[in-house]
Amino acid sequence: MSRRSWQALAWSVLLAASAAAEAPTGPHPKPLSGGVVSPGVIQKLNLEMAQLLAQVSPAVVQIRVAGFGPTEESTRTEAAVVERQHSLGSGIIVDPSGFILTNEHVIHGAQRVRVQLPADPGIQPSGADAMRRRIFDAKVIGSQPDVDLALLKIEATGLPVLSLEKARKAMHGELVFAIGSPDGLASSVTMGVVSAAERQVENAFPMAFIQTDAPINPGNSGGPLVSAEGSLLGINAFIMTRSGGSEGLGFAIPAETVKFVYESLRKYGRVRRIEVGILSQPITPELAAGLKLPRDWGVIISDVDPSGAAKAAGVEPGDIIDSFDGKPIYGLPGLMRAVFVHPIDQPVTLKLLHGEETYSLEIMAKESSRTTDQLSELAMSDKGLVRRLGIIGTDIDDKIRKIMPHLRSDAGVVVGARIQDATSADSGLKAGDIIRRLNRIQIDSLDTLKKAVRALKAGDPVALQVERDEKWTYLSFEME
Repeated sequence: MSRRSWQALAWSVLLAASAAAEAPTGPHPKPLSGGVVSPGVIQKLNLEMAQLLAQVSPAVVQIRVAGFGPTEESTRTEAAVVERQHSLGSGIIVDPSGFILTNEHVIHGAQRVRVQLPADPGIQPSGADAMRRRIFDAKVIGSQPDVDLALLKIEATGLPVLSLEKARKAMHGELVFAIGSPDGLASSVTMGVVSAAERQVENAFPMAFIQTDAPINPGNSGGPLVSAEGSLLGINAFIMTRSGGSEGLGFAIPAETVKFVYESLRKYGRVRRIEVGILSQPITPELAAGLKLPRDWGVIISDVDPSGAAKAAGVEPGDIIDSFDGKPIYGLPGLMRAVFVHPIDQPVTLKLLHGEETYSLEIMAKESSRTTDQLSELAMSDKGLVRRLGIIGTDIDDKIRKIMPHLRSDAGVVVGARIQDATSADSGLKAGDIIRRLNRIQIDSLDTLKKAVRALKAGDPVALQVERDEKWTYLSFEME
């Protein structure tokens, strides 16, 4: 059934209920056929909803995460107390070979991630063994904390999927369904509408989300927000609440962003994106009046990187961005999303307003070269894992020197990434640090570091000499 048919059907039910409420209530009202109001309409709506859920629910999984975190009794005014914790979230199967999308915050800090598939309605489980066969250990392929998405992989084939190819943009006011595992209640579904197709939640975070009043509760994170025809509109991410439960303010990551992140994580293990070389900010009425701008809304370029592609193409501070890749830009969230999902190997088409003049240009934007992203790609977990320090390290070679051209020495181990592990010491190390010494031992290679760490016993003092941001510093702690 089409989206318009769904909406017409829903309105029919509401009108039928309204007609029943306003029917004459005299002593001898005229009886209705069957004693009910429009039974066919309600039955049709019921059948269509059941068919929709039967189509989508098999691809929605429950994610179980084990790790450590602060106890509920811990406060900011006293020492933190940690305990082993188990949490639940949701995920979406997007490939029959076992690729699953969820929120990054669902798996953040996890020691172990397990995926439970929904029960097959055609198979009757026979005890615990049947249930265990639907639970799989999951490997984290990659994650993108900036937009709160992560890609998992389980060793299974022939799985039902929720297609990303049919995903589309949400429309204001359309009927939507949220599916997930609130409080561990698998395959729960709620219904609502799109309150806003693009909503910026925080000024400091200019990405746009889908806002919906479909009830979303803890455990729904990572589950899908789907349309009446079963198309993926977004992945449920968070709620705004004072009570801890749903208050009709739920937010989902738009499908366009989800699809871009999935393709990049699956291909590269990280998200590769462009860097245009401009700094922009929203236009306010006061800014427009002070600068005598032709419009009091939109996005203005406040600065241009002198060595960037935009500067070379002729972009100037004070220009207003009218469109990006042919899409009108009405505010900062729209621009940020357009930049984020732009392919790294294609030129950017900008339409700009300069005073009263309009002009278009193409920019071959370079790939964003964040050092931590490149280091995590080089750090190999099978060789570089130093679990007791909670890091994945790598030796300094020509690739590292190219990424970090200002190293003060060629001896040491570069921290490519931090790992979250309860057996690791709280070392204070960060991605990009270079370990130069451990106590009085000079560290000139990954093998030297591993040997020095193996010689330490629990409770031994550790002093690391670390190069961070081209400066040397000490980190001290006790070995776990």
